[in-house]
Amino acid sequence: MLHRRTVLAGCALAVTALATVATPAMAAPNDSPASSAVKPPPAMVDAMQRDLGLTPAQVDARLANEAKAMSADAKVRAAIGDAYAGSWVSGATSESFIVATSDASKAGAVLAAGAQPKIVSRNLAALDSAEAALDRAAAKAPASTSVWYVDVLSNSVVVLSSNTAEAEAFVAASGADKSAVRVEQSNEQPQTFYNVRGGDAYYIGSSARCSIGFSVRRGTTPGFVSAGHCATVGSTLYGYNRVSMGSFQGYSFPGNDYSWAAVNSNWTVTPYVNNYSGGNVTVKGSSVAPVGSSICRSGSTTGWHCGSVQQLNASVRYSQGTVSGLTRTNVCAEPGDSGGSFISGNQAQGMTSGGSGNCSSGGTTYFQPVNEALSVYGLTLVTG
Repeated sequence: MLHRRTVLAGCALAVTALATVATPAMAAPNDSPASSAVKPPPAMVDAMQRDLGLTPAQVDARLANEAKAMSADAKVRAAIGDAYAGSWVSGATSESFIVATSDASKAGAVLAAGAQPKIVSRNLAALDSAEAALDRAAAKAPASTSVWYVDVLSNSVVVLSSNTAEAEAFVAASGADKSAVRVEQSNEQPQTFYNVRGGDAYYIGSSARCSIGFSVRRGTTPGFVSAGHCATVGSTLYGYNRVSMGSFQGYSFPGNDYSWAAVNSNWTVTPYVNNYSGGNVTVKGSSVAPVGSSICRSGSTTGWHCGSVQQLNASVRYSQGTVSGLTRTNVCAEPGDSGGSFISGNQAQGMTSGGSGNCSSGGTTYFQPVNEALSVYGLTLVTG
């Protein structure tokens, strides 16, 4: 995608569609034990009921038991020293607290701390040492082998791999104590997750950078809305960190200036807009702000700037064609801010389209109202 600069025909006002050519440099977005006497927040209770299949009473009991276990674990660990081999809770309400020890003579100290002892052959230090050996050899781990961890329940270090022979060769080469390591067949391939956030940069192939407007969903498909002039359907997208992000699913430009992209499993949609001061603004809805309202814009070139709504339903004649139904503001913007969020209070307003001037001398910027894009593509705004 080319750096787009257009001139409003018949007028001295320079109106710029605010995408910018990508540069080789990576763009970065400018993320004590509980007391059983403290009631957990309702949202936590609801989530534990939903995800763990518990009743409210069971949630309370589980959290209380786990708080006691945290306290007891610190005491028993101090009491048995190097013989400590890890601990865990079990049961629907975490009613059982087990402490593993490599020294049978320490069982009484475990019982005195209110835990059940389990005698094992290796202490935690031995398990940690075996894992550390694997960590040091991590660069040589085969692609089939992506996870290893200390498993105190089995008193071993578990290596997960889709190719057990390759995993066993990796373990042998690592210098880890092979007797402490157990290889398990698994197709697990973890990957990192990144947040979709308004105002952050994204890249279109290797040629251009724009900014995210707002997180959305279409049914169960997560994604975001941005400017239409940034888009080509099917274009490969990359996030601010150059991690594969997804692709455009639809766009309209000229006439309108909106697009929407679906994101892949690397990314999690959020109700946030980057305020470029180390925090986020949470989107609560998309009620339209009237003329004269204060409004702020977030974009990956110039960050966070504010002004006011000047006019609704403006038409702008870019060199590529006329875009109508835009909102005019006195907020500044520059190339690369295209598609970025316009928000009034906590209400999403639209995506940066184009403008004149810059953020040094001031300027005028137009945005595409978000509600039209939501309606056209059957999208739901992600709110918090």
